[in-house]
Amino acid sequence: MTKAELVDQLAEESELSKRQVGELVDLLLDAIKDALVSGDKVALIPFGSFVTSDRKKREGRNPKTGEKLIIAARRVPRFSAGKGLRDAVAGSKKKKRAASKR
Repeated sequence: MTKAELVDQLAEESELSKRQVGELVDLLLDAIKDALVSGDKVALIPFGSFVTSDRKKREGRNPKTGEKLIIAARRVPRFSAGKGLRDAVAGSKKKKRAASKR
């Protein structure tokens, strides 16, 4: 699902226009980004949590030449699915598998 498809679906399910829903989605994503930039954790229970973690500097290789190179340390975002999301995804796979066995 793309952002545009998400906006379309939310606009259909609500009394808001696509433009209003698009602005709300943008505000939500900006708020999550701003919280992560400042080092905060974002917990959307039961959907999941966004956090940042620091990766150490490490050695890598250029796949074309095999030359060794140093990959710089950096901060990266991470997402952990919540129980509600994990259960929903696991449940939908079980239903699809059961339907395909028939």
